Amino acid sequence: MSPTPTSIRSHNLGFPRIGANRELKRALESTWAGKTSSTELLDTARRLRAENWRLQQAAGIDLIPSNDFSLYDQMLDTCLLVGAVPPRFSPPGEASDLTPYFAMARGGDHGAARALEMTKWFDTNYHYLVPELSADQSFHLASTKPFDEFAEALALGIRTMPVLIGPLTFLQLAKPSGADFDRFSLLPRLVPVYAEALRRLHDLGAHWVQLDEPAFCLDLAPAQLTAAREAYADLRQAAPDLRLMLATYFGGLGDNVAAVCNLPVDALHLDAVRAPEDLERCLAEVPPAMALSIGVVDGRNVWKNDFDASLILLRRALTALGPERLFVSPSCSLLHSPYSLAAETELDRDIRDWLAFAEDKLTETVHLAGLLGPDGDTDALTRNRQAADRRRASPRVRNDAVRQRAAAVSSADLSRQSAFPERRASQQARLNLPPMPTTTIGSFPQTPEIRAARARFRKGETSAADYDRFLEAETTDCVRWQEQAGLDVLVHGEFERTDMVEYFGEKLAGFAFTANGWVQSYGSRCVKPPIIFGDVARPSPMTVRWSTFAQALTPRPMKAMLTGPITILQWSFVRDDQPRRDTAWQIALALRDEVRDLEAAGLPVIQMDEPALREGLPLRRADWRAYLDWAGQAFRLASSGVRDDTQIHTHMCYCEFDDIMPDIAALDADVISIETSRSNMELLKTFAQFQYPNDIGPGVWDIHSPRVPSTDEMLALLRAAAQVIPRDRLWANPDCGLKTRQWKEVDPALRNLVAAAQQFRASP
Repeated sequence: MSPTPTSIRSHNLGFPRIGANRELKRALESTWAGKTSSTELLDTARRLRAENWRLQQAAGIDLIPSNDFSLYDQMLDTCLLVGAVPPRFSPPGEASDLTPYFAMARGGDHGAARALEMTKWFDTNYHYLVPELSADQSFHLASTKPFDEFAEALALGIRTMPVLIGPLTFLQLAKPSGADFDRFSLLPRLVPVYAEALRRLHDLGAHWVQLDEPAFCLDLAPAQLTAAREAYADLRQAAPDLRLMLATYFGGLGDNVAAVCNLPVDALHLDAVRAPEDLERCLAEVPPAMALSIGVVDGRNVWKNDFDASLILLRRALTALGPERLFVSPSCSLLHSPYSLAAETELDRDIRDWLAFAEDKLTETVHLAGLLGPDGDTDALTRNRQAADRRRASPRVRNDAVRQRAAAVSSADLSRQSAFPERRASQQARLNLPPMPTTTIGSFPQTPEIRAARARFRKGETSAADYDRFLEAETTDCVRWQEQAGLDVLVHGEFERTDMVEYFGEKLAGFAFTANGWVQSYGSRCVKPPIIFGDVARPSPMTVRWSTFAQALTPRPMKAMLTGPITILQWSFVRDDQPRRDTAWQIALALRDEVRDLEAAGLPVIQMDEPALREGLPLRRADWRAYLDWAGQAFRLASSGVRDDTQIHTHMCYCEFDDIMPDIAALDADVISIETSRSNMELLKTFAQFQYPNDIGPGVWDIHSPRVPSTDEMLALLRAAAQVIPRDRLWANPDCGLKTRQWKEVDPALRNLVAAAQQFRASP
């Protein structure tokens, strides 16, 4: 018989940092602009932490995290914690001195020091800052942040569970500085710093510490697993009375199950949303004293939990483990979820009934823990079942015409008419571009005036006609500026757009939108992902009006801008009632119609951004092939229905391409623009080694930093690119769109870029 406990404990891994109304974003940007002091920023951060802890306490969470809060990024916080600050940055002095911290994130000394590289956190749209480690790297405990925040919560009467990025994951995600070496050779030097941190937390009164190790969901070599076992044995010995929770998430443990289950920790967290199959294997492997935290509430999506399905897993665990060795939890940190549904008063009532945001997920976690005992809230279970039934029965989720069209896609729909060399000749005859053409990635600064005009329009204070005239004036000014600056392929500036995914979702059937459903992407950058609740279709053209308006202003080629199907998929909250591949192809068909309409309207260049293609890779290589096949097919389905003389661009940024180059080439875009400035063109070596066949635009300006690179700096990068890529296949462009930059940065930087390209053309 199953045990019938009176109480099963609940565990939360992390909570959104930005605040219910993006208070952290505003405080950060105000500080960076010099409008408020760092003291005021730290006061805001302290208040947000207290609100988060009290909210979780009120919800009934038993293990409440601390040190999950960050002013910018937890990996950056870990760099400072262990003293891994690159020499080009001044080490921090006082704890309140944020200058080195933000210099590592954004560039230091007024932009003179290059910021740390930034890339995606596993397969999420969150960006982390990449630690730089040398072969002779030393470590020391150099920050008091986790201790200070534990003490803050304790002063409020809340004994939290401090969260640290684990040593294995920290090294796995770092990059060598200088010559390559085995990063795991640094583990014996790093572990003593973690041991010291654990001892100090124990001395402050911590009962539990959570060590986040999502790297255990990756393919690891036996030597790495051996090193991890030795490291955790040392940590266990250093703090024998402190209970350690090892948290894995974003995937399954796979063939790492036995190694992980036998680490000397007190509890293991499993992501039972991504890998429910791991439960049985772990139940067979865990030692008698180890507890399991079962992550059944999806921390990365917005749909209500299916209580009945979750309870099947949880009751199986309860039977095997007993109540003292079981925790109920979300699958991962709720950082990846919007804060609260409370603000969504304008959201369609039917769709709102299907959703749960971070605050609601706390309640779901506590309800599920309660339902394992005799005193659980059975009314909550009944309401959950009713909501699930309403969603399944809703006619709004299905469009038979869309499904029939997707089923009829043929292999001919997935490729261009001619091979790239023939297309390239046709495109050059049409476009007549100089060597090393210059362009931008698409967006131009969204100034306060633009944002204010959009807000007035949305509030009904400005008519549609007046708002259109305003946008026409902004677009005209942008096109004229690009002409005067000397750019070769122009863009319209995207002043009518908000987020690059939200804008398209607003014009597609099957999408819903929130008023305040923000999640953090990096630093102060927040995005508001659309919610894909039903089959996707394009009722009418989405971008043709503004692209044709801009092309009519200039004889130079105008580039129409679209977001690709995989990026729309990845950067949305996607329905969980059908395979992601099916949703991707529906989006691709809608974009295919848009591409054809743009071509028919006379646009000679069309860019379809896919920065999220690499992000969508499953964590295990064994699962890559299936994903890359359908993802690549979705891109080609969207982009291939055009003539040879229509030039298709794509853009990808902050991605590692080394291991998927054949699939990048198989997209068959005529031009790919990529991020390379932060990495000093390192990525181009991969393209060169693969002998990438099409044109490449390596980014020569890091737009995520406020610094303005000089002409000489950009010219040096272009010359470095020409060492590995044939000159006649190179373009010059920034790393990414310019939406978040200011004109005072954009004007000199793009003029420097044009000058660098011109000097490059003139050189032998």
